[in-house]
This record gives sequence, C-alpha cells and structure tokens, in this order.
Amino acid sequence: MSSQTVSRRSVLAAGGLTAAGVAGVLGLATPASAHPTEPPAPTPTTALNRLIAGNKRFYKGEARHPHQSLKDLHELASGQHPFAITLGCADSRVSPEILFDQGLGDLFDNRVAGNIVDDLLLGSIEFAIEEFGVPLIVVVGHERCGAISATVDAIENGGEAPGHIGTIVEALRPVVEPLVGGPGDVVEAAVKANVLAQVQALFDQSEIVREKVHEGALGVVGARYDLDNGKVTLLG
Repeated sequence: MSSQTVSRRSVLAAGGLTAAGVAGVLGLATPASAHPTEPPAPTPTTALNRLIAGNKRFYKGEARHPHQSLKDLHELASGQHPFAITLGCADSRVSPEILFDQGLGDLFDNRVAGNIVDDLLLGSIEFAIEEFGVPLIVVVGHERCGAISATVDAIENGGEAPGHIGTIVEALRPVVEPLVGGPGDVVEAAVKANVLAQVQALFDQSEIVREKVHEGALGVVGARYDLDNGKVTLLG
C-alpha cells in the first residue's frame, strides 16, 4: 500500500473537502448552548468542518460543552442521530467528545488500543452507517501511542507482549515493522502510517463503506491528535 494511494482515496472519501471550506466554518461564532443549535451535518464536508471547528474551540480554551444537559439526555433517550463516526484509540487522554467539543448524541464512538479495524469494529461502524445515515468516519490516532510503542519494542527487542496485548501487537506489526530502523521518530511515523492503514482497511474490508463513499454519502478521513497542544491534524 502506498501513501499516494491512501491520499487519493482520502480526498475522494472526504467528499470534496477544501481548506477554504474548513476555514469558513472555523470563522463561525455562535453562542454556547446546552441544547442543539448547530445545523445538521448531512454531508461529509459539513460534518468534518463541524468537528474541526469544535477542536479549535477545545485547544483555544473556548469549549462550549454542547448537548450535555439533562434536557439533552432526556431528548436523546428515545433515539440518536450522530453526525460522525469515530474510530479512536482506547487512551484516557483522547476522548472524542472532549477533543472535538461535542456532546451526547453527536458522535458514534468506537475505541480500541491502536485504533485497529477488525470485524467487530466494522460491524459497529456499518451499523451506524446503515441505521443512522452517518456521513463521516474519522480514524483518530495520537502521538506517543502506547500500542504503537509496544509494537516497536516487540519488533526491536524480539520480546512478546503479555496476555492478550500480544494480539494488538500482531495486528499492528505489518504496519510498524517496515518503519523500524528508519530515520526519525519511529513511533511518530508508525502512528501516522497506522491511521492511513486503518483508513485503507475500511475501504478494503467493507462493501458498505465503499458503496456509500462511491455514492458521495460518506467520507472517510484520518487524523492525528497532539497530546501536547490538543490539536487534531488531518492526514492523507
């Protein structure tokens, strides 16, 4: 798999995302509210712009914490309408609702160490696509990922991870191993490579994802979260 191939597919999947479109949303200023005030996000572009705007509020210290009141809880009890699916790492510092400044009912979260696509996660993601018509999937990796670091360590030192942690290492090994011994920060390079690999896996392993992307109803993008400053950067 080449990074060029992933890059082209990421652009296609994003449904025509542009820097100008993202910047336009970043310039919006609406009052904070505990109740839904933002417009629906029916397209991949508008959904992604909404997430980027929320992340900007978060890292600038201007988070609104929307849709987190008891009224929101009660309104959502009878049904949900998330506008984005996230596939993120099971790390206590990388909670999607916090880093994207969203609330109850906004994101359909899937989290596992190493943000790895497997059959169970695909079932969860495909359910959200089919049941709720969600227009966007974001695969979110993060710097200094423990799962990636454990995989690098196992490859470099030839050891074995204890218990079921070894399952994570073996799932990540095909992505990480080619980078070991290369220049620069291997963990950082592997974090980015893994995000793009999981984006590719969503295309390769899910007919539902491929069909929705082809129809223009779904976008799939990769992103990296910076633990030091709170920023999310799109990859691909």
